[in-house]
Amino acid sequence: MIEDILADAGAKMAKAVAHTQSEFSSIRTGRATPALVEKLPVAYYGSEVPLQQLAGFSVPEARMLVIQPYDRGAMAAIEKAIQHSDLGINPSNDGHVIRLAFPPLTAERRQDFVRVVKHMAEEGRVAVRNLRRAARHELEALESDGGMAADERERAEKDLEKLTTRHVGDIDVALEHKERELLEV
Repeated sequence: MIEDILADAGAKMAKAVAHTQSEFSSIRTGRATPALVEKLPVAYYGSEVPLQQLAGFSVPEARMLVIQPYDRGAMAAIEKAIQHSDLGINPSNDGHVIRLAFPPLTAERRQDFVRVVKHMAEEGRVAVRNLRRAARHELEALESDGGMAADERERAEKDLEKLTTRHVGDIDVALEHKERELLEV
């Protein structure tokens, strides 16, 4: 039973770390990357569809992203979704593909992005700690029901703490990498 609680907590913590890392990928670093637009909702035939289901992406240059729709009828909808997004980039449409030219980031904008990324990392750490607290409550409930002894619970809590420390460390490493990437000119 203890192993199940720890395994469940570890799996959920890993998902929290993965979610935080995917959030990091949505932050622009001055380089073009499909992660910036692939989740963008596009109004396509009356329903909201992620852009990645409507088009293919390529990055011919560091600051250029080319979007090639699978259906040319979706061009206008894709272009409109990009214009209404918070990217702040005007798409260039030649009838076959949509090009997005990313301007270089200013030093002030880079610092803003660093603050945003640090906030995302803190949210990820809080999520991991909340999962630790939930697992600790489960362990305490198991002990009070007579399912384990106090020393077993303490040992399990130490293992849980190691698990938490490892996952928080993973978030910190990802944050450090993203910060370096953002501040790189």
